[in-house]
Amino acid sequence: QVQLVESGGGLVQPGGSLRLSCAASGIIFSAYAMDWYRQAPGKQRELVARINNGGNINYLDSVKGRFTISRDNTKNTVYLQMNSLKPEDTAVYYCHTLTWTHYWGQGTQVTVSA
Repeated sequence: QVQLVESGGGLVQPGGSLRLSCAASGIIFSAYAMDWYRQAPGKQRELVARINNGGNINYLDSVKGRFTISRDNTKNTVYLQMNSLKPEDTAVYYCHTLTWTHYWGQGTQVTVSA
């Protein structure tokens, strides 16, 4: 079965950095786009970054220049490097892919607070 397992969340001060990882299994990883979404309390889930199977990348406007998505097809893993974090980045971050259906990870909490 398909599994997406996130790691790397935590508590960080404003201006700090975190790197999230999402390890995928059960899919031909290199064939699919991989996404990072986030959901803050009381808000809708939003797409933060996407990297497709050709390496093309898109970002949410509010994270451009601060976040970097990348993938390692040899490790079936997608990453989200988050720099210059702001309190408004606080959310649960989810890994996602769409094959014949949607698959989501369990989420990892990112809290940006002094």
